[in-house]
Formats: sequence, C-alpha cells, structure tokens
Amino acid sequence: MTSVADKITVVLDADGVATLTFDDPEQSTNTLNVALQHELRAKVSELGALDGLTGVIVTSGKPTFFAGGDLHDMLAVHPDSADELFGAALAFKATLRALETLPVPVVAALNGAALGGGLEIAFATHHRIALRGARVEFGLPEVTLGLLPGAGGVVRSVRLLGLQPALDILLLEGRRYSADDARSKGIVDEVVDTPEELIAQAKVWIAAHPDAKQPWDRPGFSIPVPAGWSDELYLPALVAGLRKKTKGAPALSQHHVLCAAVEGKDKSLDVASVIETRYFIDLVTGQQAKSLIRARFLDPLAARRGSSRPAGQPTWKPTKLAILGAGMMGAGIAYQAAIVGLDVVLKDTSIEAAERGKAYSVKLLEKAVAAGSRTPEERDAILKRIHATADTADCSGADLVIEAVFESESLKHEVLREIDAVVSPDAVIGSNTSTIPITDLAVAVSDQTRVVGMHFFSPVDRMPLLEIIRAKHTSDQTLARAFDAALLLKKTPIVVNDNRGFFTSRVIGTVVNEGVAMLGEGLNPSSIERAATTAGYPVGMLQLTDELNMELSVKVFGEARQAREAAGEPYVPHPAELVIQKMYDLGRPGRLRGAGFYDYGPDGRRTGLWSQVRTTFNDAEHEIPFLDMQERLLFIEAVESVRCLQEGVLTSPLDGNVGSVMGIGYPAWTGGVFGYINQYEGGAAGFTRRADELAKLYGERFEPPARLREVALAGGRFE
Repeated sequence: MTSVADKITVVLDADGVATLTFDDPEQSTNTLNVALQHELRAKVSELGALDGLTGVIVTSGKPTFFAGGDLHDMLAVHPDSADELFGAALAFKATLRALETLPVPVVAALNGAALGGGLEIAFATHHRIALRGARVEFGLPEVTLGLLPGAGGVVRSVRLLGLQPALDILLLEGRRYSADDARSKGIVDEVVDTPEELIAQAKVWIAAHPDAKQPWDRPGFSIPVPAGWSDELYLPALVAGLRKKTKGAPALSQHHVLCAAVEGKDKSLDVASVIETRYFIDLVTGQQAKSLIRARFLDPLAARRGSSRPAGQPTWKPTKLAILGAGMMGAGIAYQAAIVGLDVVLKDTSIEAAERGKAYSVKLLEKAVAAGSRTPEERDAILKRIHATADTADCSGADLVIEAVFESESLKHEVLREIDAVVSPDAVIGSNTSTIPITDLAVAVSDQTRVVGMHFFSPVDRMPLLEIIRAKHTSDQTLARAFDAALLLKKTPIVVNDNRGFFTSRVIGTVVNEGVAMLGEGLNPSSIERAATTAGYPVGMLQLTDELNMELSVKVFGEARQAREAAGEPYVPHPAELVIQKMYDLGRPGRLRGAGFYDYGPDGRRTGLWSQVRTTFNDAEHEIPFLDMQERLLFIEAVESVRCLQEGVLTSPLDGNVGSVMGIGYPAWTGGVFGYINQYEGGAAGFTRRADELAKLYGERFEPPARLREVALAGGRFE
C-alpha cells in the first residue's frame, strides 16, 4: 500500500494491525494540503477493504504528529471559490468519518505536537495516546489566525468534552497543552514516556477493545453536561465574557466558533458538520483571517528566517553577554539571556542595584518552580549564569554588550567608553535606547562598525520583538550578529535604519499624540479609550500615555522644538503638546508618579479616569463620528509608517507589519500598518482618498506621503 511518492504509508503486521503513518517527503511537517487529503481518502478506503484487519494505528514519521492546515493554501482562497471549498471541506470530513467508523479499533499514537488540523484528525479516532515530551503540545489555536477548526474540531470536541469545556479550549487565545495537561482536559486518553511504549500501548488497547466506537456512534449517546449546567445561565455569561475580553474589537473567529458550537450541539453529527463548515468557509474566504495569518504567523516566520539579515554572513553565537544597567530593561534582558544558556554579567553603579536587577530573575523563576514549569535545579542553574556586579572589569572578554541605562546621551557615552576598553576587540556593542540615534551614541566607541541598536520591549520576558537599528557605520557583520543574537534570545527581529525614534517609537508616538489631541478637542475621554479598544488596540490611548510617562513626552517635544529653532525652521506644536504640558504642570505626568489621565491607588493600580480629565481641557460638548475616532488612530500610524518607508528608515513593508503588530500593539486583524492599507476598501487608492479626507478634517499630519500616492496611482500594494 505504499509507493516512493507516498505522503502516507500503511504497514500491516502479522496480527492484522495496520499502522498508518503521515510522512510527507516534500515538507518538514505534515500539513493538510490538498494532495495529502486526497491520499488519506484513498488509504482509508483501502483499509476498509482489507481482509483480516483488526485495528488501525494513526501516527507520524516526523518529530511532530501534524501541524494542521496549509496556511499558504488558505491565503490563496477567495469568496468566488466558496462553493468549491465547501464541497472539498465536506469531502475531507467524509474521509475522517470513514476513518472513525471503520469496523475495527482506531488509535492515534501522537508522537509529537498535534495542533489544529492534526488534533482534529486525532479526534476522529477511538483512543488517543500521547508521548510525553517538552515539545509535544496539543490544541486548537485556529481562532488566533481568524479561523475555526474546520475539519470537525468544533463538532467532535463538543461531543467529546461537553460544550463548556470545548469552548474553553476553542476560545482561549492559542492555548497549547502539554501531554499531561491534555490528558487532564480529556483531549488525550493516555500518556507514555517512549516511542516504543506509544506503539506497544496502542496495540494493547486495540486488542482489549475489538468493538471500539466513537461515543456518539453508540445508542443513547448524549453530550456530557456538568452538574448544575444551564444553557440559559452559561451562554449569556459566555457571550458577555467574550465581549469583555475582546473589548468590542473585531473578533469574527470567536463569534463563529461560538455559533458553530451552540447551533450544532443539538443536531446530528452530519448536520452539525455542515454548520461548522459554513462558518469555516465564511472565515477562510474573508480578509480578517488572511490578515491574521500574515500578522501572527507568516510574516514573523519570514522575519525570523532572515528576510532582513545581511546575506553572506556566517551564523554567530555569543558566549558572554555584558548588560550595562540593571533596571527594568536590563534585568529583563539578563533573565532572557540566562534561560537560553548565555553567561551574563549584569552591571550597575552599585552591587546593591545589580543584585536588585538579578532579583527580577529570582522572582520569575520562583513562580515557574511553583507552577511546575521549572525544577529547582533548573532555577539554580539559570541564576548561576547571572553575575551581578558593579565592577567593569567583570565584563572582560564579553563578545556581546547591551547598554540599557537611563535615556541620557551623555550617560550612555560614558558607559560605552568604559566598556569599550575591557570587552573583546570584536564584540558587538548594542544599545537598548528607544529614541536616541545610534550613530550619535557610536562616537563613544573606538570602532563604530561594531555598534548597533538593539531595542527591546517591556516586559522583555513576554514581548516577542527586537528592533535592530543599523547606524551610519554599522557593518554587515555586526548587523548579522545582532540578528543571530536576537534569535538566540527567542526574539523576532526586524531591521531598520537609524533615525530619532527609529520605527516603533516614532510611530507609536503618533497614535498616542492623536488620542491626546482628541481630548484637547473636547471629545469624551471614555469614548477616546473605547475607540482605541474597539479598533483592536490592547489599551486606550490615554492609558497608554500614562504608561509611557508624559515627563518623557515633554522632553521629546522640547528637543524637537530646539532642533527646529537651531535649524532656523518654524516650530508648529502638535495639538497634543499643550495637553501633555498642562498635565505635566499639574503634577499628573502618568502612572509612575501615581497620577495622570487616570487615578491610581497606593498599589499603583488604576482606579478610573481622573474626574476632572475632561473639564480641565474643554468643558464644551464636542462629538465627531465614532468611525473617525477609530480611523484617526489607525490611519496616523499607517501614514507615518509610509513616511518611514519613504525616508529609508524602514527597508521593507514586512518589517513594518511585524514591528507594528508585535512591538507597539497595532491591531493584528489589520495585518499590520501596511496590511491595513492593502486591505482598506479600495486598497491603497481608497486609503489615500480617506487620508485626504482626514487631513482636511483633522490636520495635515494625515496628508498622504508621496510614496503612498505613487502606490495608489499605480493600483499597487505594499509588499
């Protein structure tokens, strides 16, 4: 039953047990591409015709069991192909139905991760046995990509687990379960420690259950219902909780998952399957899923694979990292470096300050031990790699330096000169500054080709992006090494050229200022915050301004004024500047000082908007369309990103999309700043027309840059 080109092999043993193995020779992981779907249909049909068949084991010849659907295939579909896709989806479901209704026991031997479509295949077996391992994970994360499980995952999980437990798995943001956690949730039935046990136990179970069937194929089956369950109480609470979680932002996949589960639970399996398929087709042919697939998977993957890494440079791995500054950022970088195996010197001006920085790692690791995700031995080994010190000599021999001191150019010059004298002569010297041009900092180092910007995001242990900044003299070798260091630190790197604020700080400044400017116009502060969250931003702009600290904003505005005046150019203040200056003068510069646009309790937690926040700036009633409020936020960042591309700060739209979503909270449903332009109604041309309207209504800062007009006129896209 095999051939050279087979993606699926079937081997029959002497006891009549057939082992069906997924092993696509054309891919590193198995995915549900069209060819594999057709081949599985043929193999299941052949199994059904075999004489003497006593059981089937479904497994994989790769380190993972199955990775799910082919995302590139999904990007290629469009609404015109909906009917064709609907038929193909039902055909594949028919294949899985034929597998689970074979007249013999069918066991999934899950030798690796089974996510999305892989777990859906496993659900179409009578028993699931998982191999315990650090990289063995299970889950249905489709909702994070704007999709839902379209191969029976909604239908079978509801019948297998019950509505509430199934929805907990389906709606949680990409939750992945270890083998043991999956067993506790009912996703798998058994867990073993070795591949040999996996197959052996599958054969034992087959021998003991010759009449195995799916629960829903047995007479009298009903969906599991927890004690005290009530649809009337649970479902409204679930809808309310989902709305609260998404903050009203576009969340079509969550809506469709909920509808498919609820509408299908009281129907026959076949009818429920059709319901699930209709919702899946609506998602997969729509724009939101395509944008999310790019933003959350394909674009970050391309960035990690080196889309912006200089060609021809050998890969590099640092051995000793010196971190200058043990504050929040330095402490976070030290932790991240230590957990990936790097030896770290964490230096500050005093040993007490350095030890406080190391204590951050202690806190995180103690939590991990308490949660069972780290052993005490692992904790101790990681902490042993972090050497807290106040002595620059301890940094001797470091081949990677990351400066993370306070945002003062003179202070950074001082510490960079000091470290330059003791580290390896070819050490990469990085600065974690978020605004100061790297070229200006590099003058403190003897060899400026070794200096590069390495802008991390807080908290470092959770934020996935690293913005690498190429200064005027940064060499290709240094840039490539910074890129490799980012990958070692488990970060997704983007590469930008030097400029004040670089890409991320510059662009996020525009949206923060836009939110504050609306307040100055007299718009309701609650409406401003809601406009942001319903557009898909993680927090409101007034809250974000408090977090970023208006003291820094006052400093930035002052520097901009001085630079203009020194150049003999007129300075026109941004509408937000007067608001921020007044808040500063009132002693309410943000959360760090315990008072800003929001009030804060003794523990630093927000207690609500400041009661005088509206009347302080404009007591008159003023309203604009809510859509305008949302689009002012989305457009100002996208327009500024085009300016960055036009000026050469960005070298590719891909880095702009990745940086905006992963670094500064641009809504993922857009696909990123350039994805938003591409998917706007009418494409770049429609976006440009709307930008012109916003410029007339709200200020010339929305004026489309020349690069945008060129793309719009050509009917093109930002790719």
